[in-house]
Formats: sequence, C-alpha cells, structure tokens
Amino acid sequence: MTWIPVLPEFGLGCDVFAGYVSQQGESLAPIIAQVDKLDKTADDIIGMLSGEGSFLESFPNREKSLVFAGAITAMWYGLAVGLLLAGVIVLALMK
Repeated sequence: MTWIPVLPEFGLGCDVFAGYVSQQGESLAPIIAQVDKLDKTADDIIGMLSGEGSFLESFPNREKSLVFAGAITAMWYGLAVGLLLAGVIVLALMK
C-alpha cells in the first residue's frame, strides 16, 4: 500500500487507493462496508414509511404490500373501535 503522511507524529496517513485518512497499516475498508450496509438499511426503513417501493429483504413484485397490509389493519381496528362504541351506546340507551 502507498501512504501519504498526514500527521506522522500520530501515525496517521492517507491511503492512496482508498482515499481515506487512517492509521498507517490499518485500513478502514471493513468499517466503511459496514457503514454502507447500515446506510442501505436506514434508507430501507425510511422508505417503509411511504409504503411503496421494493425493499431489501422482500420478494419481487411486492411493491404495494405495505399499503395493503396497512389498509387491512386500519379496517380491523376501525371495526373493533366502531363495535365497541356501538356497544357502549346501546348499553347507555338501555338504562
């Protein structure tokens, strides 16, 4: 590897091929790969908020699956709350 000394008193140098400043003899490539993976995961989580698009760990042709799952979940919660309110109203009117 070729190094350009940046701060020789601290052992810091710039890796010419990677273009990063690190301790001479140590590469930050494994850390950068992990950060890239974390960045993709964070973008995937942010993308789930819209409910559209393809995700990293999903099967092909399932772009609208979160939209349908959210709609069905909202329907069931609405049904449960509606029946609960209807029951409370019926019990209040029976007295």
